[in-house]
Amino acid sequence: MSFPTLSAPLAKALAERNYDRPTPVQLAVLAAEAADRDLLVSAQTGSGKTLAYGLAMARDLLGDAERFERAGAPLALIVAPTRELALQVQRELAWLYEHANGRVVSCVGGMDPRREQRELAAGAHIVVGTPGRLCDHLRRNRLDISELKVVVLDEADEMLNLGFREDMEFILKTTPETRRTLLFSATFPRGIVALAKQYQQQAFRIEVAGDEGGHADIEYRAIRVAPGDVEHAVVNVLRFYESPSALVFCSTRDGVRHLQAALLERGFSVVALSGELTQNERTTALQSLRDGRARVCVATDVAARGIDLPSLDLVIHADLPNDAEVMQHRSGRTGRAGRKGTSVLIVVPARRRRAELLLNLSGIDAVWGTAPQADEIRKLDHARMKDVLFTEETTADDQVLAQALLAERSAEDIAAALARLYRARLPSPEDIIDPGERTGRPREDRGRNDVRSPRDDARNSRGDDRSERPRPKPGKSSAKHGMADGSVWFRANIGRKKNAEARWLLPMICRRGGIDKGDIGAIKIMDTTTEFEISERVAESFAAKIKRPDKEDNIRLEPMADTPQRETLVDKRPHTPRRESGDGDHRERRDDRAREVSDFKPRGKAQGERGPKFEDAASFGKKNKHKNKPGRAEPSVTPWAGKGAPGKKPKKKHRG
Repeated sequence: MSFPTLSAPLAKALAERNYDRPTPVQLAVLAAEAADRDLLVSAQTGSGKTLAYGLAMARDLLGDAERFERAGAPLALIVAPTRELALQVQRELAWLYEHANGRVVSCVGGMDPRREQRELAAGAHIVVGTPGRLCDHLRRNRLDISELKVVVLDEADEMLNLGFREDMEFILKTTPETRRTLLFSATFPRGIVALAKQYQQQAFRIEVAGDEGGHADIEYRAIRVAPGDVEHAVVNVLRFYESPSALVFCSTRDGVRHLQAALLERGFSVVALSGELTQNERTTALQSLRDGRARVCVATDVAARGIDLPSLDLVIHADLPNDAEVMQHRSGRTGRAGRKGTSVLIVVPARRRRAELLLNLSGIDAVWGTAPQADEIRKLDHARMKDVLFTEETTADDQVLAQALLAERSAEDIAAALARLYRARLPSPEDIIDPGERTGRPREDRGRNDVRSPRDDARNSRGDDRSERPRPKPGKSSAKHGMADGSVWFRANIGRKKNAEARWLLPMICRRGGIDKGDIGAIKIMDTTTEFEISERVAESFAAKIKRPDKEDNIRLEPMADTPQRETLVDKRPHTPRRESGDGDHRERRDDRAREVSDFKPRGKAQGERGPKFEDAASFGKKNKHKNKPGRAEPSVTPWAGKGAPGKKPKKKHRG
């Protein structure tokens, strides 16, 4: 089925964009019974409603003419709830009316109002804006609505939810009564019905949102992961699908910043989108996705509406949405206008029931499973490499270079080098442990293959990784200081004050030194530096590789000068359990010092902690006499403060 009869300029614009089949909502608004009437339309996101009302109002704006006359007072006013949606609508209508000489102007919050005033004064045929900014221009008499023929309220239900009811009513009261009003909403709550009765005249009601709940072209998958593996799961899902564009949703701005930094460190081309960014920054981020400079966007729910990327095939919910409607709008960024898409929910065991409830309320039958594993991704990489390398024709210069290489190296060596070059540009997949169907593990299994305690997992889930130690491979002991085959300590010139975190330091260290994460032991993050432990087996090659300058970051890695002394001290004493707290935990540090003095034994600090070896209690007191400065929370430590200490009066027992 093709579009109904349209003017030549509009038909040409649709043909250039390969629009040959209208969607159900487009057919409904262009039907004969809907012509010249107010419309109350229920349409799901991604159904093609922007193009629908753009075509529906064409006859009101152009009449029998094919092109607009010189722009003056606007003929149509489009109201949208968010800046992103308003700017998207402006772009859609601009190309639709391009050959009809239509001028479309946007007025949105966050942009320069003086520039918008100049554009309005220069004339416009269509104005698209957000409620607050449009009301501001109307009150200041910058927007002339005397010639207005059509008013469109796009996603009116969302404008009500965001508190724009008064602004919507002000706009509808101010505009001419002879206007045609088109009201589009995903649902018909009582507020929308009341608004339609008050400001529309015998509106023709269209409902096209019931077919398969708007999810027909979206495949839903739910992935169960351990709390500490959410970030790793996002990495593997991105690598598994290799979508031209992907959108990852977080619930907070801090979560967006953290995940963007982690993905950048792993080698993804990624941008962020949240409410704290200026409108120019948000526009730049979206444009980089459209032109291919970035492939991943990490966003809060500010991006759940109004983003339409032509190649967006993947949506990842790193944090579960608050309700089913938000999940639908998030997922609706993909699978739009007949295209296929995938929506992946990352679910930790504690949120399993919440995820099932959201899916049930949305009428979605998701496929449950585990995160893509590293071996699966590597197999896909092998298949994709063949498709990428042999798609273009070989030139004469390529043949000359190939012959020269074959004269010096074997074909097997050249193929191996080619495979290395291809893999080097790809982010490394992560090893992920399946938490299983249960919400918890048996008591005897806890901690066997996982260094972190439940307290650590809770801390990681809220982004506090000050003392995270890399998770060892199954079967590798991690309960002792140091590593089984000996270790060497290195230092990085970045610390907690510059937001250093183990979860992004770990892949950076692996990449810079050409080692595996199993070769890294403890990571100690201080205020301005970070110390980390490297297996003695790879320490020499690691030290050589980190000397080379790195183009991606300016973090300096170097061996620690006092490493031999530290290892000697540790070897002379039995291994002790590793402390889970960070190096910045003053209470733990005081406890360590108190134990050193009370034992009256020569002992150094645990491997990975710097500090002198004290011979006795007297020397300890002398070396720490002037250590505490005014304003420090850490008090001086006395040699003996236990029960029965000299000069210490026993506490009186009160008997009641």
